[in-house]
Amino acid sequence: MIGLHELRTQTDGMIQGLQRRHLPDARARVHHLLELDSQRKAAQAKADDLAAQLNQFTKQVQLGKSEGVLTDDARARVVALKANHKHAVHALQQSEQALQEALADLPNVPHPDVPEGKEPRANEVIYISTQAFPETEEGLPHWELAETYGIVDFKTGVKLAGAGFPVYRGQGAQLQRALIHFFLDQACKAGYEEVQTPIVVNKAAAFGTGQLPDKDGMMYKLQDEDLYMVPTAEVPVTNLYRESLLDQTDLPIKHVAYTPCFRREAGSWGRRVRGLNRLHQFDKVELVQIQKPESALDALHDMCSYVQSLLEQLQLPYRVLKLCAGELGFAASLTYDIEVFSSAQKQWLEVSSLSTFGTYQARRMNLRYKDGHAWQWPHTLNGSALALPRVVAALLEDHQTSESIDIPPVLHPYTGFSKILRPNAHA
Repeated sequence: MIGLHELRTQTDGMIQGLQRRHLPDARARVHHLLELDSQRKAAQAKADDLAAQLNQFTKQVQLGKSEGVLTDDARARVVALKANHKHAVHALQQSEQALQEALADLPNVPHPDVPEGKEPRANEVIYISTQAFPETEEGLPHWELAETYGIVDFKTGVKLAGAGFPVYRGQGAQLQRALIHFFLDQACKAGYEEVQTPIVVNKAAAFGTGQLPDKDGMMYKLQDEDLYMVPTAEVPVTNLYRESLLDQTDLPIKHVAYTPCFRREAGSWGRRVRGLNRLHQFDKVELVQIQKPESALDALHDMCSYVQSLLEQLQLPYRVLKLCAGELGFAASLTYDIEVFSSAQKQWLEVSSLSTFGTYQARRMNLRYKDGHAWQWPHTLNGSALALPRVVAALLEDHQTSESIDIPPVLHPYTGFSKILRPNAHA
């Protein structure tokens, strides 16, 4: 979350940053927060004053007891002071809770490098790959290829769980497994430590990375349990360090993890959300880093370059976008989206979103590191490397021929095959 010190000392800058996000009533919300902060300080002062009075008078009463001069008025005064102090402490707790809830509901402030704008058209295209675009003009979309080749079964998925839960079969399932292993192996070679985390998290973990309260309605919650299915491995992996005190020598921390991901956001109609374009359950390999503030921006750019290298090895055309302020996620300070080109659909599909969060998540998680004699807030970063459904969609569409789906050579050691042949086609 945003720090109170920054809100107090950089009020106008914080307001302007939130206004760049097109946050309604940004000025009013910041000033409301500052008023809550003043109320909390006043409540704290009152509770402290009453505690001091109670402590002092209690000592006088104890002295009176020892000298045999304790009066009924003294006893009544102690009872009254205790009651007033208890009430003041309760008022302080309520004031602190109101302040923390208001802080938690405030999104992060955009980094100065973030472009202005409110809608996707304001996102800045900063790179388009030189990878050749498929020449075919008559290619089939991936949902037709999946049915023709028998590798993704959407209908049975609907029978089992509903729309957005496909069943992968045969070489389709093997391709999924191959991509996961390839992405994990590449990340480990790039210096990331692989971790395997739970695919459910508690409320504290979801709050720590900013999914709660912002995305409460987008996550699946277990009935009768205070647990949520993970929307991304970012949540459990970053929260490995919640309530942690690190040393500067521990940084940077770099992790990679594979998890299935669960989101309630999938639509059910239209070409843009058809097939694998948007799902309720999907597989993803996630990168997470914890960095010193001075290293975070370079780390984000390195993560971007790394994901680009994966797409080049998969021989997929792609582009890199810098998101405008209005398109940033709730907790993000700066985000790059990477999209692959779907030749049959003639559209770009997001396969990775890479963000730095500044100190926002670290503050929510109470994660600090010691730099010399001072405790500092580190910066957290994460990004998809990669999300599978749209990668698979692009692979099928961009690598199709009249008789097969050609598998990129880099995946051959993982799949054990170089082509997915059309049924009844000759090898």
